[in-house]
Amino acid sequence: MSVSFRDTVRYIGRSAKRIAVAVVGGALVAVGLVMLVLPGPGFLVIALGFAVLATEFVWAHHVLEAGKRGVRRAADRARRVTRR
Repeated sequence: MSVSFRDTVRYIGRSAKRIAVAVVGGALVAVGLVMLVLPGPGFLVIALGFAVLATEFVWAHHVLEAGKRGVRRAADRARRVTRR
């Protein structure tokens, strides 16, 4: 089984992109976690980090979607409480 030069370049490019996404997304999540204790938009930065990670990783997409569902449920509950 021979692998063409083009296939090798594609593999390296794809791996480099996944590594870059993992580093940038992971850094954003880490900074967001720090911002939960320090001043700053911690939850927003964490969500942004997972959005970046979700471009390459299915597990991050699932985490992001679960977070969105949780925010929707909380918003619905808040609307119901304020209407009473």
